Amino acid sequence: MTILIAHLGPAGTYAEDAAIACRAWLESTSGLSSELRPYSSIPKTLRATESGETQLSVVPVENSIEGSVTTTLDTLWQMNSLQIQRAIVLPIDHALISRAPDLASLQTVYAHPQALAQCQGWLERMLPEVRLIPASSNAEALHKLEQEPQSGAIASRRAAKLYNLPVLSYPINDYPDNCTRFWVLGVTPSPGGTHTSLAFSVPANIPGALVTPLQVFATRNLNLSRIESRPSKRSLGDYVFFIDIEASADDPTVQQALQELTQHTETLKLLGSYSIAKVTC
Repeated sequence: MTILIAHLGPAGTYAEDAAIACRAWLESTSGLSSELRPYSSIPKTLRATESGETQLSVVPVENSIEGSVTTTLDTLWQMNSLQIQRAIVLPIDHALISRAPDLASLQTVYAHPQALAQCQGWLERMLPEVRLIPASSNAEALHKLEQEPQSGAIASRRAAKLYNLPVLSYPINDYPDNCTRFWVLGVTPSPGGTHTSLAFSVPANIPGALVTPLQVFATRNLNLSRIESRPSKRSLGDYVFFIDIEASADDPTVQQALQELTQHTETLKLLGSYSIAKVTC
């Protein structure tokens, strides 16, 4: 059996790097072969697995510099069948890639909005007059360079090698410890592990609506490593909350907390319980 793994494409994205790490983990633990399938957006990547077109999806969920990837969170809230199987933390080291002879020749730089934000300081110092144009992915930005010799793109050195393009400068990210956490999702039940992620909405926007659910964890001494709100899309001031717990959902204390949490939430979604793997480059 060949496991199909969906990721944001085209070839050369950091999401593909994470998918390659996922493939190595899958083959080492199960012996199953796998094949990567690129998609043009994060929602399409997730829907491919939800529909059964692929067995797994690898999507970014949080960057250490720019915070959460809101498209991932918003799309998962709309779904009911996907469960987190594993988290992968990938180091992110950006390169400026171009056929231009030097930095002074550049007029435009293309990149995914997250990459532009992660290199904002460097771009302001080194290329203050250059036009910055968002792209759907860093690898997609590289395709602009064929027709635009005075343009550059931000991507990984692996992507530059893959497309046989020169690297003008590396690394250009503002912080050396830049990394992104990816989730591996599938329709099978999550395996359990060191962390549990969930999302919930509250019945009404009233004082104490959030603090009451949070006390469910505090009274049981359960540590929350992340809490974040996203607009519910229903009305202004109405939010959905995403939480990461540093414990497995199999833990009896977590199970008790989740049971009590149902009394204080309108909708509660357990996104999965999983372990985290750190990729070293």
